[in-house]
Amino acid sequence: MWRLLYNILLVLVSPLVVAVLLAKQRCRRGFPARMGFRVRPVADPSGARRPLIWIHAVSLGEVVAVTPLVKELHRLHPDHRLLVSTVTETGREAVEQRLAGIAEHRYAPLDFPWAVARAIECWQPALYVFVETELWPNLLWCLRDRGIPAVLVNGRLSSRSFARQHVTGLTSFYRSVLQSLTLCLMQSDRDVQRIVALGADPARAKRTGNIKFDQPMPAAPADASFRASLGVGKQDRLVLAGSTHAGEETLIVEAYRHIVLQHPSAVLMLAPRHIERAEEVVAMITAAGLPVQRKSRLNAVGSGPRVILLDTRGELARAYHEAAAAFVGGTLVPVGGHNLLEPAGWGTPVLFGPYTDHCAEIAALLLESGGAVRVADAGDVARTICGWLDDPTTGRRVGEAARRTVVDNQGALQRSVDLIEACIPQAPSPSSRSAGSAPQPVIARP
Repeated sequence: MWRLLYNILLVLVSPLVVAVLLAKQRCRRGFPARMGFRVRPVADPSGARRPLIWIHAVSLGEVVAVTPLVKELHRLHPDHRLLVSTVTETGREAVEQRLAGIAEHRYAPLDFPWAVARAIECWQPALYVFVETELWPNLLWCLRDRGIPAVLVNGRLSSRSFARQHVTGLTSFYRSVLQSLTLCLMQSDRDVQRIVALGADPARAKRTGNIKFDQPMPAAPADASFRASLGVGKQDRLVLAGSTHAGEETLIVEAYRHIVLQHPSAVLMLAPRHIERAEEVVAMITAAGLPVQRKSRLNAVGSGPRVILLDTRGELARAYHEAAAAFVGGTLVPVGGHNLLEPAGWGTPVLFGPYTDHCAEIAALLLESGGAVRVADAGDVARTICGWLDDPTTGRRVGEAARRTVVDNQGALQRSVDLIEACIPQAPSPSSRSAGSAPQPVIARP
């Protein structure tokens, strides 16, 4: 019954879904494939019909989180093909940059029955792994119908999502979806409790921790050339605000105006979450009366108080290494927060706002260890950063506590891989390959 009702509703809202996606520039590319048209198979140059593992990561953040897992699966199972799907252009770029030669990229199908069925038929996955609770009912139902195991990795349920989904009358709907899952590997005990409350089999829900703690750090800059490439001089005190959103940049710029009165060597770098907003952010900074430089157009290191707009991709994680203080965005506006671990892993002192629902456990750990400070407004931002710049010893102590928090909480990747292993099909033997038999998935039912 639920399947029929869901698909009727999906058809009714489909014009709105299509309109919203086409309105977002970062979601336009690959739209025909997402609708189930022109779905491309994943080639197997060996001609051996090797089993395929499909990993779904929504966008850039999820691709970054799952990259170590994909690399580990490739190391353990070189006889399997790997496909990583995303829904955005930034996600595609991240897959092609970070997983070149390891996995192929495809755009994930929208949850229309025909699109899902066509993708599964074309790719014929032996295992489906998805990141952070991207629950698409038709996809999971179709995988279950075909006996293909589905594993949720790094699962989490924010308070807002849980409240929205845990509605009287919909419990049986979510149970019908979640019962399709072979394993639910969750970030915290709270997440385990919530997904079980929504209908997941308690025996299949495991707390494995957050694989983001296991992210390998990019290579530290060997000399001052990277710093100079960012437009930051040797004597500049860099204040970096990463993954920021509309409304948030205004508060950070306001805070910077106060910071630079006490610390003229302070330079602000803003890294918007969506770099297509660059012109809008430049206009706001200019209106605030501050000089602004775009990283993509830098010719030389500037001087004096200024704002540098990091409008290039793939440099934020390393840029945190150069910062005297790091603010992580999506937290002063009700977005839910982004990756607090990127600056923390470098030992850079971290501050963030009150909206951390998407990274609640990490935020709590950093606060408990003294590795971060929660701020409420521009005044808090200015006071906290000025305190660290006034007393660098305090800033270093906060940064070291942040780094130690990351190290102390690693291990989720290995725990997740150990559990996924039981669901991975064995590659066909040479004799079966010659006979043309297709690989059979091994479905673990813990």
